[in-house]
Amino acid sequence: MPAFSLAACENLSYSEIVFSFFVRNWFTVFIQMPSDSLLSLSLEQQIGQFFYIGLPCTELDAETGALIQEVQPGGVIVFGRNVAGPQQLRDLLDGVRALLPVAPLIGIDQEGGLVDRLRKIFTPMPSARTIREHGDLAGARGLGRITGEVLRLLGFNMNFAPVMSIMTEERDLLSNGLYSRSFGRSPGEVLGYTTVYLRGLQETGLIGCLKHFPGIGAGEVDSHEEMPMVRLTHEDLMAQDLAPYIELFQRKDDRVRCVMISHGGFPNIDIMKGVTGGLLEPASLSHNIVTHLLRKELGYQHLVVTDDLEMGAIAKHCEIESAVVRAFVAGEDMMLICAHPEIIRRGYQALLSVARDGKLPKDRMRSSLKRIAAMKSIVKPPPAFDLDRFKALSEETAKLNGKLNYKYGGTI
Repeated sequence: MPAFSLAACENLSYSEIVFSFFVRNWFTVFIQMPSDSLLSLSLEQQIGQFFYIGLPCTELDAETGALIQEVQPGGVIVFGRNVAGPQQLRDLLDGVRALLPVAPLIGIDQEGGLVDRLRKIFTPMPSARTIREHGDLAGARGLGRITGEVLRLLGFNMNFAPVMSIMTEERDLLSNGLYSRSFGRSPGEVLGYTTVYLRGLQETGLIGCLKHFPGIGAGEVDSHEEMPMVRLTHEDLMAQDLAPYIELFQRKDDRVRCVMISHGGFPNIDIMKGVTGGLLEPASLSHNIVTHLLRKELGYQHLVVTDDLEMGAIAKHCEIESAVVRAFVAGEDMMLICAHPEIIRRGYQALLSVARDGKLPKDRMRSSLKRIAAMKSIVKPPPAFDLDRFKALSEETAKLNGKLNYKYGGTI
């Protein structure tokens, strides 16, 4: 079959283009892959697997198609700007799948509360804090199940949740944006609520992602704006913010398959010595945190992704070309670049250039490709879209909100 060409599709309708892509790629979209399957890809395609990218709009238009065709990303993340309606969103994601020779991870930040990308088309979901304040473990599991089922209907296979931050009364006063996004004030509370939430979510066939390692609840600013400083010692982190991660990593059910690394700075554990004044790197770019702390010390072996590399904590201090290379060398498997197509392209081309020059260790590339393939081997193809079930889940969410006395206070 001839290679896909955008130019050849200029006179086709959107639905005809999607159908054409689907027919060309259905074998790769729906057949699960062995863990070494990505090693046979071209170098350009292998580098694309390391990127988890955002899309510019609600349509699979020529610009979006060209971006996907150039980068061939391993993952795609959706934001509110991409959401206009349930059928529109499912069509968009089906179209993305059909465009790619290797089925992508397709994720979203669907936490509930302030971080709710679906609120324009689905009953706003309650926040983690609301559930914890009501002492409702069943509510946490119910939110996980509803979230997982509705996301699967829409075509997703990943959710970037739950947030693992511990928000004590003292930390509630900080301006880090995590006030309502945490399930607990102690390691035990966070562990309990996130465990049942994750269980409800993943029993639907959707994969969750713990964030934001190694914990930024003690950070004084929002990493969307600046790098938050977390001035805890290694011992304090192990006893507090890392305790829920450690417990989940050690469980035999091996439920944690993805961890997102924060852009927090940890001056008491990660200062690079031998540099005047010391050099502080954000965790997402730090080999000490990603490889030594997470992988070697805590023994975590599955997928690791950065937080969005366009956030202020990175963008104000580092060009995207440097950020993606540093993140990959630090041990990240996939880099999120969520907003601007030109920045996505710059990041991709920068990592590709380094790889072409032979400066990316091949064993690092192989390790990440195997972890990405392993993740893709356990995600399930989406079920047929069912608008009636979508509406029923929206009504179920409204009942959960009523039980929790939760009302979304913003605008839709």
